[in-house]
Amino acid sequence: MAQARLILEELKVNRVTHVIGLPDNSSAKLFDLLSGDKDIALVAVTREGEAFAIAAGLWIGSKTPVVLIQNTGLCESGDSFRGTITRMRIPLVCMITYRGYAKMTGLRLDSPGDVLDAETLSLPHLDSAALVTEPTLKAWGMPYGFLHVDEDVPMLSAAFRRVETCQQPFGILITRDMT
Repeated sequence: MAQARLILEELKVNRVTHVIGLPDNSSAKLFDLLSGDKDIALVAVTREGEAFAIAAGLWIGSKTPVVLIQNTGLCESGDSFRGTITRMRIPLVCMITYRGYAKMTGLRLDSPGDVLDAETLSLPHLDSAALVTEPTLKAWGMPYGFLHVDEDVPMLSAAFRRVETCQQPFGILITRDMT
């Protein structure tokens, strides 16, 4: 588990001005910290797709936003992501909590021809949103990395450098609840 406090500190090191998103169980601790923070503005949305549009506007206004959503909301926000963030080549770090990750052992798709079938997607002990998270990111052309524990938090700084260099978004998949 990664400590929300360490993530907040890393966001400040990277001069993040706004975090836009919708809280979930995994990100609740970070949202709590942000709600009382004076340096980073927290912008709560009602639908995850709104987060990408707001982030685009903030970036156009010379701010440094981060989107923080759950993987289920990532799927909901596809058109907003594709039509705004990707097409405009906005260098956006997207922190995505990965609901269902822990139960996916052995079911990740790594080969280009791998396809999820209806039987796998309907298994009651798996979260179908988890099964489609990485294939969705790959289909949308969003590179990503994993944040599992405190030692992975510095990856956020690497992500900020990468988005600026490549002028494209980067996803940080947060695989455990923040503490």
